[in-house]
Amino acid sequence: MNLFRRISTPLAKRGSSHEIDPEDVFIDSQNLSSLNLDQMEGQLEKPLGKHFFYIAAALSFVLVAGFSYRLFAMQVIRADEYREKSDNNHLKKLPLFALRGTISDRNGTLLAWNSLYSTSLSSSSTSTIEKTQVDKEKVFDDVPRRVYTETPGFSHILGYVSYPKRDQSGVFWQEEYLGKDGVEKQYQAQLSGIKGERIIEVTARNEIEAHNVVVYPSHGENIVLTIDKDVQAKLYTEIENLALKAGFIGGAGVIMDVRTGEVLALTSYPEYENNRMTNATSKADIKIVAEDLQSNRKKFLNRAVSGLFTPGSTVKPFFAYAALKEEIITPEQSIYSAGKLVIKNKYGGPDTVFKDWKAHGYVNMREAIAASSDEYFYQIGGGYLTQKGLGIKRLGAYSDLFGFGSTTGIDLPGEGYGLVPSPEWKKKVFNEDWLLGNTYHSSIGQYGFQLTPLELVRAVASVANNGYLVTPHVLQRLQTSSTTLDLDLDKLKVIQEGMRLAVDGDIGTAKTLRIDGLAVAAKSGTAELGISKQLVNSWISGYFPYDAPKYAFVVIMEKADRHNTFGAGLVMKELLTWMRDTTKYMK
Repeated sequence: MNLFRRISTPLAKRGSSHEIDPEDVFIDSQNLSSLNLDQMEGQLEKPLGKHFFYIAAALSFVLVAGFSYRLFAMQVIRADEYREKSDNNHLKKLPLFALRGTISDRNGTLLAWNSLYSTSLSSSSTSTIEKTQVDKEKVFDDVPRRVYTETPGFSHILGYVSYPKRDQSGVFWQEEYLGKDGVEKQYQAQLSGIKGERIIEVTARNEIEAHNVVVYPSHGENIVLTIDKDVQAKLYTEIENLALKAGFIGGAGVIMDVRTGEVLALTSYPEYENNRMTNATSKADIKIVAEDLQSNRKKFLNRAVSGLFTPGSTVKPFFAYAALKEEIITPEQSIYSAGKLVIKNKYGGPDTVFKDWKAHGYVNMREAIAASSDEYFYQIGGGYLTQKGLGIKRLGAYSDLFGFGSTTGIDLPGEGYGLVPSPEWKKKVFNEDWLLGNTYHSSIGQYGFQLTPLELVRAVASVANNGYLVTPHVLQRLQTSSTTLDLDLDKLKVIQEGMRLAVDGDIGTAKTLRIDGLAVAAKSGTAELGISKQLVNSWISGYFPYDAPKYAFVVIMEKADRHNTFGAGLVMKELLTWMRDTTKYMK
């Protein structure tokens, strides 16, 4: 009612007209303070301007033109490209996996093969298919499984593989087998073959309408090793037995043909399970693999190829040859061993004592090798009183000659190489000057000396074959590779006789290798470890048969209590006795 009262006041002043125009009402309403302007009360509506319609029309034209050009480009300009993409949307390419080549020992016994079915880790009763049994046009949509012999001692030399891998949608992002260790890794190219390809046509619902093999796979090459399965297994078993009996934490062994470099056996203890590494699927299997990887027993270290060990007395035959060659001493000249060599302190302090493992009395070179007299080799290595010594430089030079401190070139991955101590090495590592005592210790294979079993077996083979440094190999078809050392055969004969005396003589340290019907030449070694010297490595090295050498051998048993009475020689005694009775290699 107040509204009409306030509106009627200005209208009365207009004269006699009683009509009220709507615009007058709205104009007067602007003066009303109670109106809500946010809700358009008391406001006049205004029409949209023409420029708005022009803008909307322009935008519509641009959008229509853009879509039209896009359709024209897809259907006319780039028609072929999009037709191919359309085809690919319902044509899928799938890899057809080649069978990986088999691995056999020298006698044709399978060591690694393939299975077209799931591989059980607890049973060896799996269906297998060899490459030679497969037709060229036989193809496999699934990934064939890799299976290894369950005979102990082969994990490091064979290795394992990683399978082709696919994502959650089933698309393969790794389309090949990858060798991860041993022969599987070394000969990846030969074993893997070439995968094929299958094209399949699928509907929008991913249902297969048709399929066709475009490229057939080319299966991998079967390879044959120089290894004898039975000899390898026996060597591993004897190393394991001695380790458990005497408390050694590990061990390794190598047997090699001294003329060709063919490796008859090469094994390392402890070993991992290559079947489990390749085919682990359950949580229990994966847990075991993880525990092996983290174990301080170093199950994945191939001690024969990559392990570095203090060689101890096994280097003495090589330094004996150096002393003869350099005319430091004659074979018949004797040196008295009182059980220790004493160096007087010229400054009045306590004398320096270098102990022998026992007092040997007078020994010549053959006897010193057989009895492993430290005092004899201290003197020919570093000199003492009137006896001249080789000195560290010549010790290093003859170490190089016999291949110490370098790789052998074996066809296996991860080969290590040893260390021959030198003044330069000591200065770099300890920032100290070289001392005479360092030369004494180096001459008996101690101090910083380190070798791999492969380095030592190659050097022993050079003594057996009259001076040829052969290259070890495990693939049978490889040709023999060797380097002549141009050794003095008369002087080398003294070394050979000393190693034979170590087995056959009363004073010999390798008498455990006296085997009826088999003449063996050998050199044992015991290397003290650490500052306290409470742990030792035990070595045995040598060759057989003595009169017509065929094979060199080295066994290292790693870290046991120094008071242990069982050495590496027991491994070779058991193995050689077995080989004499059951194999063809002694004939």
